[in-house]
Amino acid sequence: MFINKAFNMKYLSIFSILVFTLFSSCNNPSKTVNPEEILIQRIDSLNKAGYDITDYHAHLKGGLTIEELLEHSRTSGIRYGVAVNCGVGFPVQNDSALSAYYRSMKDYPVYQGMQAEGREWSTLFSADSVALFDYVFTDAMTFFDKEGRRNRLWMKDEVFIDDPEDFMEYLVTQIETILSTEKIDIYVNSSFLPDTLQSKYNELWTNERMQRVVTALKNNNIAMEINSRYKIPSAKFIKLAKAAGVKFTLGTNNTDANLGYLEYGLEMIRECDLKPEDFWKCKK
Repeated sequence: MFINKAFNMKYLSIFSILVFTLFSSCNNPSKTVNPEEILIQRIDSLNKAGYDITDYHAHLKGGLTIEELLEHSRTSGIRYGVAVNCGVGFPVQNDSALSAYYRSMKDYPVYQGMQAEGREWSTLFSADSVALFDYVFTDAMTFFDKEGRRNRLWMKDEVFIDDPEDFMEYLVTQIETILSTEKIDIYVNSSFLPDTLQSKYNELWTNERMQRVVTALKNNNIAMEINSRYKIPSAKFIKLAKAAGVKFTLGTNNTDANLGYLEYGLEMIRECDLKPEDFWKCKK
């Protein structure tokens, strides 16, 4: 009888604590955990554990100022690389514009990134102008297909897909060519597919195709971006790259003033068991 009474009192006490905690939370909204605070704590823990939580793919777009970016950096604990779009049809198309942009940004405490757009970029800028920047990155979202048509994969009216399998084979070949011939440090938007193919991502990105990209990255000592805007590449793709010794970076590729907190990248660090040594670091 005494044992049963003690048992009941124990669990009555636990129940009372739970009810009190729930009641307190409901009547004290300020005590509710903010999701952003959880992310900031996660970033802080990773930085303390030796990770270099740097967003190398940020843009001053959508009204975002460098001062606002730096304030977000102080609040979030994320370091930043700020990139300018350089190529045909983009804000910077020649050496003078590239040098002027660099001078306007060089005194801010951020890495200076050059986003090389399209396949013509290497003919537009001299090696000396490119060398001003801390790093260069590109993607395979712009290329000319076998019919000579200029494809821009993020533009619905500028994507030509006659057959998805043929398109993928051509795309992977383009990626291999880009990685082996263009002088870049990071390959971004790494497994991006046009809207009409995104639902078939896992089907079209076969093991063989992923392995070809991974091999090209490794052979040319180029890092692969984990992109939080598009939530790519997949965990499977990342694990293949990790097994091959490919290094990674984190990137947002923001189009507006919302920089976020590299949510997908943080998720992939956990899911793919990425270590500090798996990440590329800017040497400048």
